[in-house]
Amino acid sequence: MLIARTLAELDTHRRALAARRGRIALVPTMGALHAGHRALVDAAVASGAGVITSIFVNPTQFGPNEDLSRYPRDEAGDLALLREAGCALVWLPDVATMYPPANACVITPAGPAQGFEGAARPGHFQGVATVCTKLFGQCRADLAFFGEKDWQQLQVIRRVVTDLHLPTEIVGIATVREADGLAMSSRNRFLSAKERARAPALYAALTGLRADLRQGAPAGAALDAAIAGLRAAGFAPDYLALVAGESLTPITAVQPGARLIATARLGSVRLLDNIGFD
Repeated sequence: MLIARTLAELDTHRRALAARRGRIALVPTMGALHAGHRALVDAAVASGAGVITSIFVNPTQFGPNEDLSRYPRDEAGDLALLREAGCALVWLPDVATMYPPANACVITPAGPAQGFEGAARPGHFQGVATVCTKLFGQCRADLAFFGEKDWQQLQVIRRVVTDLHLPTEIVGIATVREADGLAMSSRNRFLSAKERARAPALYAALTGLRADLRQGAPAGAALDAAIAGLRAAGFAPDYLALVAGESLTPITAVQPGARLIATARLGSVRLLDNIGFD
């Protein structure tokens, strides 16, 4: 497994990898890798393309009061996981490489970027869309793999690629969960023991709500009941909504492609989750 820390190194290794494998598959990450990331790398390897995994904690997607300095970092552990998974090349840029002093261009997405995380974290999706577009270009990615846990982010990236005619196919991979249903996340390590024991209630609320909606319960009342249940369980919900899967437009009844999306704070940790109906 090769490691690149400069654009020159990346270009040299990427060209050789593309010559050997034909296509390039990118797995963009912010490090602190876990089994969810491993599933993305496994899918990328299975595609037959040469796999590049990027590790970059992107400052532009964090707000002024968010956890950039606290975000977990474990380069040695990340490299060990990627080596075992069969990743060919790891891209480890620094902030000056990704955002040089003369940097003047950003991507400001609309559409699925509006509302929910876009409203709760102003500027977040601008940072995500900009850094991902940079990574696609740097790596000349034919494929890029993203987890469905961050559902809104996945739809934003798909919209950016479609609208800007980028030659990268976006591949979504199903959320990887702990045995009790909690969606895997690098931030889960910040849950206390008591919070970790409560955390699966978010997934339970989603699955229970889905069952109620499938049985014909009115969406508004069912959503309100689920939110009240989360509050009673010790969560502080930011939102719990039934939306059209691609556009993130709120809907009032289940339809093909519908999604339940939720974010709720438990202690100091914001937990995101979502489920579909298919």
